[in-house]
Amino acid sequence: VPMDAWNFFSTCLVSLWLHRFYIYSAVAFGISVWIIVQFFTTKTKKKFTEHGEKANGTLAGGTEDKVVTGSAPLQAKEIHVAGVKIFYGSQTGTAKRFARSLAEAVASQDLPVEVISLGDYDPDDCLVEETTSRNICVFLVATYTAGQPPESAVWFCRWLEEAVNDFRLGKTYLQGLRYAVFGLGNSAYADHYNTVGRNIDRWLWMLSASRVLTRAEGDCNVAQSKHGSIEADFEAWKSKFLLQLQALCRGEKKMCSGKCKKGKCKSGGKQSKESSADEHGALEYENTEAEELFESSSEEEADALEAGGTSSVIDVEDLGNIMSHMKKEKVQRLFCGAGVFHAGSLSDSVCIASDLGFAYLGTQLGYRWCVLTFLAFVCVLLCHQSMLRGRGGCYKHSFYGIESHRCMEATPSLACANKCVFCWRHHTNPVGTEWQWKMDQPEMILQEAIENHQNMIKQFRGVSGVRADRLEAAMTAKHCALSLVGEPIMYPQINHFVKLLHQRGISSFLVTNAQFPDEIRNLEPVTQLYVSVDASTKDSLKRIDRPLFKDFWKRFLDSLKALSEKHQRTVYRLTLVKAWNVDELRAYADLISLGKPDFIEVK
Repeated sequence: VPMDAWNFFSTCLVSLWLHRFYIYSAVAFGISVWIIVQFFTTKTKKKFTEHGEKANGTLAGGTEDKVVTGSAPLQAKEIHVAGVKIFYGSQTGTAKRFARSLAEAVASQDLPVEVISLGDYDPDDCLVEETTSRNICVFLVATYTAGQPPESAVWFCRWLEEAVNDFRLGKTYLQGLRYAVFGLGNSAYADHYNTVGRNIDRWLWMLSASRVLTRAEGDCNVAQSKHGSIEADFEAWKSKFLLQLQALCRGEKKMCSGKCKKGKCKSGGKQSKESSADEHGALEYENTEAEELFESSSEEEADALEAGGTSSVIDVEDLGNIMSHMKKEKVQRLFCGAGVFHAGSLSDSVCIASDLGFAYLGTQLGYRWCVLTFLAFVCVLLCHQSMLRGRGGCYKHSFYGIESHRCMEATPSLACANKCVFCWRHHTNPVGTEWQWKMDQPEMILQEAIENHQNMIKQFRGVSGVRADRLEAAMTAKHCALSLVGEPIMYPQINHFVKLLHQRGISSFLVTNAQFPDEIRNLEPVTQLYVSVDASTKDSLKRIDRPLFKDFWKRFLDSLKALSEKHQRTVYRLTLVKAWNVDELRAYADLISLGKPDFIEVK
């Protein structure tokens, strides 16, 4: 009997081994069925749980939904407005008082509301979140002395203006944000009346935010106030805003009662009055005369957009032609009042600011011009504001340990020997093959660069999130990147300028476009010497860089050879543009063998 049992057991094992494929298949099938059952069971439970929460008014977000009685099935009520955030910038307390009054009125409509001082708000981190929050953002901002914002709103206004001019963010950066603006001002100061409110309204619109109501302007001048006082102006606008808010909560898609085009938001004028809000809960429109107070207009931004024609897509090379008819008037208005210098050898219509006013190109790109004579500008850029807040820095910090908040972006020469197709300077800087302009002394350039770097750093005192230790350290510049505009190696006193930097304990990165081989050989050692390698063949270099020199390819190769002879740290910067120069890998390798750089940066 034991022998028979052992034989039977052995037979079973052999049978299982022979049919193992079928066994594995059956197990796999069973596991699959179990997973599917679990998936649908969990999904069904979740669905019933959500229906239960809806019925009890406990959906996430804190909004109670009404239970539908009768035989109709329960449906989730779509939330069109999650809440209202009221931002104020006040010097005397009026805007703050208005903000609290509006908050009480909004709260009476059972909507979450938050009152925030612009001085305590960090737009760099928080404002973009409002594009998806379904909140309505209301800005109550006063205009202070000489058209300036109140102290608490200075940083917000500066950040918003720079965001508009920052090509890295794009025109749709705040798309989805819904907002309304009420400005406080005094029409007795006609030149600066409600400047801040108008600017905030325009800047938000230029970043693709949507107005829920046309801008309103309260007037402290009772003689000119539409309703007799600034308080009455605010109450009139508040009533209008609350009616519009009710309409938005009901899901009406109308953003404002006017036609928003080209930065203007003008009322339609002839609008049918609906039944009173008390009887039907509908939005009541005011007539054209009453609407004048709430009209938002900016002729300057309209002109700027109209100058570009009807197409929203503009080639970089066309910007110079598009802006040419505006340049004389607008540039003079921007900064000629601060002190004008004329460069007769090039253009008698070009005016240069002698203080910290934004220059034309600098305005578009967020830089500050600080020195005087044409072709001897120095530009100071606050590379990464985030480092002042204890966050990350730019690529120079990641690659080489350069502290971004202690770095000056500068150039002693605005001229260049190329007209590159990808140039971000909009081709507004002059070109030339040799220095032919007035020259500022290197001592003066360095001194003013440092002073204006410090002045820009000082403006971050009191800004939300800025660390005191970083701010103090940033007052002492420790690095200078000579790469902002043009060809810095063209400056006749470049060696003396670099020597002055090093004497002050400031490291130097210098970038050249590989068209001046003799100047490269004569250049005294810098901390790091860059050569921009924009193409790897003669034809592609001519097509991309569009150099002025006829012997550009010889100069290019000779510059790379000169780089290999330098007994210092060197870098190739490969500027790669899709569909232009990214496929010439073998040729790039040959150029690298020629120049023997220590580092290669792919840009």
